[in-house]
Amino acid sequence: MGNIISAAVRHLGLTYKILAMLVTSVAIVAIFPHTRYGAHYDYKVGGIWRESDLVAPYDFAVTKSKGEMATEEQRERAQATLFYHRNDGANTAALKNLEERRGALSSAELHKLKDSIASIYRRGYLEWDEPLSAEREIVVLDGKTGNEGHSYKVGDFITRDDLEPGFLRDSILVPSLLLDETQTQLELQSRLSQLSNTSELVMAGDLIIAKGEEVTEEKGRRIAALEIENDRRFTDGYNLWGQMAGQVLLAMIAFVALYMFLKNTRHSILEDNRKVTFVLVLVLLMSAFEAMMAWESPEWILIVPLCIVPILMRVFFDMRVALYIHLTTVIILANLVPNSFEFIFYQLVTGMMSIIAVRSLERRSQFFVLAMVIFGSYSFIYTAGVLSQETNLSSLEGTKYLMFFLNALLTLLAYPLIYLFEKFFGMTTALSLLELSSTNNKALRELSRRAPGTFQHSMQVANLTEDLVSEIGGNVLLAKVGALYHDIGKIRNPLYFTENQTGDFNPHDELDYTESARMITAHVTDGLEEARRYHLPPEVQDFIRTHHGTTMTGYFYAKEKERHPEGFDESLFRYPGPRPYSRETAVVMIVDTVEAACRSLKTHTKEATDEMIDRLIDGKIASGQLENCPLSYGDVAKIRRFLKTKMMSIYHVRVEYPTVKS
Repeated sequence: MGNIISAAVRHLGLTYKILAMLVTSVAIVAIFPHTRYGAHYDYKVGGIWRESDLVAPYDFAVTKSKGEMATEEQRERAQATLFYHRNDGANTAALKNLEERRGALSSAELHKLKDSIASIYRRGYLEWDEPLSAEREIVVLDGKTGNEGHSYKVGDFITRDDLEPGFLRDSILVPSLLLDETQTQLELQSRLSQLSNTSELVMAGDLIIAKGEEVTEEKGRRIAALEIENDRRFTDGYNLWGQMAGQVLLAMIAFVALYMFLKNTRHSILEDNRKVTFVLVLVLLMSAFEAMMAWESPEWILIVPLCIVPILMRVFFDMRVALYIHLTTVIILANLVPNSFEFIFYQLVTGMMSIIAVRSLERRSQFFVLAMVIFGSYSFIYTAGVLSQETNLSSLEGTKYLMFFLNALLTLLAYPLIYLFEKFFGMTTALSLLELSSTNNKALRELSRRAPGTFQHSMQVANLTEDLVSEIGGNVLLAKVGALYHDIGKIRNPLYFTENQTGDFNPHDELDYTESARMITAHVTDGLEEARRYHLPPEVQDFIRTHHGTTMTGYFYAKEKERHPEGFDESLFRYPGPRPYSRETAVVMIVDTVEAACRSLKTHTKEATDEMIDRLIDGKIASGQLENCPLSYGDVAKIRRFLKTKMMSIYHVRVEYPTVKS
């Protein structure tokens, strides 16, 4: 046990990542509903069976549809035997009704009605709320025992349908056969209980449907019956903890695959626990929204703007990382949401389109274009899916398009989320860098006001750096912004730097070389303090730290060396560093040095400029300033050629225009 703990402590970074992925996996699985469903299939009646041949894995019964059961029940009700018993007082009651309602009837009319009543009751008179078939069987029970009777047909008796509407039928007659509801219901229930809800039995090994076949009504019932049997068998052996353990393992497998991808392609992300945490928090957050919808309305699961994951990953990292993290998220969630195949297809295709659309996100208006791309992608996939299954568009549902529209609308939340994640995790995006690149930024306005020469120098360095990084490869926007702010520390003591001196006064004339060197090197530490005051991101602060590396303050170091050839404390003349450790910071260091040196040249001939640039770059290489950055010899050669061309363009000797006398 002690060895395990010791190993975990030695590899604390890896331990944190494993625990973070495990906790995230458990949390995602825990928040989703755990349905007790067996295997289900993606199909639609009338469509084409896209999967492989479906063979019955075991015996199962195909149940009748509700319509079929209702039809059979209706048939049994229409054929069930009706039980009656005789109403011996019916004739007397009818004659009594006649006497009470005789009114203005003549004696002849009254005698005729009595004869009709006698004739009717000799056959028997029965009433029923619904029309009865003449062949419908009825049983008239024995009045004594009540358990025995004789069978008749409805046609053996007179019913209401046999009589003309009028005074006799509607006011006089009383049924001579009364329905025995108890016996009738017992007979009906006996018949209904014998109805089977099974239409057929499918045996194990029987082919249910072959790949490419049309899903007919009959085959659709068989597939649905198999799904029901799958659910029943799954429920019988269901173990919640076992299911959750399997789902957690599947999620961990997906995260391990993501870890291996980042380890081999984007190791810098794994080295920063902030970024790892950011990725896991975003995946967990979007999973929580999916889980919420899975609990409330599973049919609306696609309303959740899952494309926020690839959008934010693309904004903070790059396209490849965004695609792989989105793929991981979709794989994990597909195991937890209904209609997995449909979910994967929708989210993968739309996610890829989102990543492409956000390739160069530089303006807020692009988010609306992005929302349109997402809505269009979902809509086209749905329309194409319906067409491929139904072969026509009559089955399109308007609510689906509403769901896609709301999804696209909710995706606009990515914009404020970028700001929140930037602040919470201390990371920088292109949107923030674009804001910082504006010369109307408060820090740059202050630099322009207090140190105009430094501001112009920084603008020149930024323009050169932007073109140069674009040529050799790198983060162009980050390099430009870093160049704009690399000398921000000169705000505090601008007159100690030659580019800000406008007259003959030089404050260094009143200082010794050691103090002058301290004032010069202090602009690095002062710059970091100013950067924190203006809340510049860490990536920009790196340019302030590294733009002089660990070089010497050349002029004052040389003067001090002349004064004390026997030796002195050289650390007082050295910049604090560190040395550049990225392509962008290395380029800013070189361009900063070359631009300042070429500006100070008295004659800007091609030979003098080329010699100056070669000497400065060789000096950086010789002093080891470029050892920690990933610039190749080819990159350095490109930098030389670029700067030689640009410096001659900027500082070439102008033609002296003759003075024209008026």
